Amino acid sequence: MQDATRERFGRTADRIAALQDARAEELEAKVVQFVAPHGDERALDSGSGAGALAFALAPHVREVVAVDLVPELLEQGRKRSERFPNVTFVEGDATKLSFEPFSFDLAGSLRTLHHIARPELAVAELARVTRPGGRVLVVDQIASVDPVAAAELNAFERARDPSHARALADIDLRHLFESNELVLLRNEYELEPRDLDPYLDLAGCEGKDRERAESLAPSNYTAELGWYLLEKR
Repeated sequence: MQDATRERFGRTADRIAALQDARAEELEAKVVQFVAPHGDERALDSGSGAGALAFALAPHVREVVAVDLVPELLEQGRKRSERFPNVTFVEGDATKLSFEPFSFDLAGSLRTLHHIARPELAVAELARVTRPGGRVLVVDQIASVDPVAAAELNAFERARDPSHARALADIDLRHLFESNELVLLRNEYELEPRDLDPYLDLAGCEGKDRERAESLAPSNYTAELGWYLLEKR
């Protein structure tokens, strides 16, 4: 799965970064409203990609460390980091972070867990590196609790993007949080309509893979995102 992630995002890093730029102001406003940073946090963006969450947080915290597996995405982030001298990009694995326990006041993951074969490891790492009383932010696409609907969603997403592992249901995410002594402070759900052609283009989905993805695509596809703000006990 890591190889698929590196290949897919290495190939499409410029497209990912361009979409990130287009959404930057909207994301920053949403993150600030939802998280309400205190201003003095040391923050982590785990599975950062080109730094969307890191840049949304940067004007509102003391420091952000952004970690990702894909060198091409990190390079796109570094190109954009001149405006944010308090952001550092580091190559690393969200399931095996190289930081000591309790290293961060705020640790976050934005649209990352569904790309990870074992998301429980990534959540455990977010909890491990967050200090007691610190906060964890998780934002990810969620699947239906109906196993058939969830299977259909995940089949389409994997056809579109081989780096997709599995979108979890809300209840599954909540179990992961509870098992890592993360207490839910706030959550919201966001519907995100997705035009099929641009969505397939973003993943570089072409040829027979595109035909298969189109055959599996839900009609009038609207993704559901879950936003979760948690406190580390």
